[in-house]
Amino acid sequence: MASLDMRAWIDRVRDMNQLEDVRGADWDLEVGAVAAMVHAENPRRPAILFDHLEGYPPGYRVLTGISSSLPRLAMTLGLPIGLTPVETARNWRAKSNSLVPIPPRFVSSGPVLENVHTGEDINLFEFPAPKWHEHDGGRYIGTGGVVITRDPDEGWVNLGTYRVMIQDERTLTVYTSPGKHALIHREKFFSCGKPCPVVICFGQHPLFFLAGMSEVPWGLSEYDYAGAICGEAIEVVKGQVTGLPIPAYAEIAVEGEILPGDTRLEGPFGEALGYYASGEHREPTVVVHRVLHRDDPIICGVPPSRPPNEETFARTIMKSAMIWDEVEKAGIPEIAGVWCHEIGIARLFNVISIKQRYPGHAKQAALSALSCHAGAYMARFIVVVDEDIDPSNLNDVMWAVTTRADPERSIDIVRRCWSGPLDAAIPKDQRGFNSVAVIDACKPYEWIKDFPRTVDTSPALRARVREKFGPDIFR
Repeated sequence: MASLDMRAWIDRVRDMNQLEDVRGADWDLEVGAVAAMVHAENPRRPAILFDHLEGYPPGYRVLTGISSSLPRLAMTLGLPIGLTPVETARNWRAKSNSLVPIPPRFVSSGPVLENVHTGEDINLFEFPAPKWHEHDGGRYIGTGGVVITRDPDEGWVNLGTYRVMIQDERTLTVYTSPGKHALIHREKFFSCGKPCPVVICFGQHPLFFLAGMSEVPWGLSEYDYAGAICGEAIEVVKGQVTGLPIPAYAEIAVEGEILPGDTRLEGPFGEALGYYASGEHREPTVVVHRVLHRDDPIICGVPPSRPPNEETFARTIMKSAMIWDEVEKAGIPEIAGVWCHEIGIARLFNVISIKQRYPGHAKQAALSALSCHAGAYMARFIVVVDEDIDPSNLNDVMWAVTTRADPERSIDIVRRCWSGPLDAAIPKDQRGFNSVAVIDACKPYEWIKDFPRTVDTSPALRARVREKFGPDIFR
């Protein structure tokens, strides 16, 4: 069975020279500022383990940067280390196609049960939940955790990645965008006048977070999906209050209920698009009945900020592979590559590279990428390029857009697509919908054979001059 212990993951990352230790930071803004600045300014993008946080005992820690570098992401997903981003996406796509879901296995105990608090003993401020951004409405203990719910009709368990704000010592709020699985589960309970049982983990092995953000199909539990990735059943304990499975090696977990008709103000929060777009609004209250945590617990934080940010890096690799797979399975031939660019939070600006085989091939590929499950939410630009363009290279892509696309012929607008409250470009009362620009930046198929030859240095000539003049001049 798989323990999926975050502490073992931290040890391995330290051995890879991919971890930095920071002592003495204040949970109030400093943790968030350090995390954002390191991601933006340090080319290694190391993970950061914050300890000796102001006002908290040594050992009560915060971990950031779980998936902000290619070596750590590849290690977590069980992929080869040392590949390019596009090669990693290709390898992840191949692995994803071979995955067989493995349900979790219940065990009688685990490290998460080392400390248990109920009733008046519960105090969520026991943990060093950061205030991540200067204009946040409060302390967000949940940015890199998972929210666990069960479908009351079908019985399957969902793990989702949604932001969680501390309201007071024993209550929380969870913000969930429209259409997400946890929200659908919650509304099913509310429609019957019942509270929704919930478990929220605030520190766990990074694979849980990656599984939770993967947007797997309805009905597939992320527990089964994560088990498939690591190749064995994941150990879980049964929640005494909710009956929900809890990762046995989680750092911190709470059991509670989301109450119908009882709301608290949530937000504002600095979001992944780089704005405080959803503002302050009311969200249902989560009443916490039981708190579980390990000795010296670690909060896992994945704070969003102006892109590119930590979450967008992991999402880029995984979503590119998922869209690529769905488009090919829809029957679109000759897909050379797919890339969801970080600058668009791996949602807003997606590029598909194809080898054109027939009239309309590019438009067909674009519409397939827009309508597939992995690519539908918050898309804004879908660009299709020829196979000679690297879809991950923004300079190459924009060169194709500016030299091969004519706006009158090459741009179509698809209206009333799926968006959400984080979309700052849409009026607040219309944020369920957006429009998407489909850009055909391929050589026009009608005269593709007569299209001018590109100016480039051939691979043979490149190799010859490198050999003749040595590598130093090209560095």
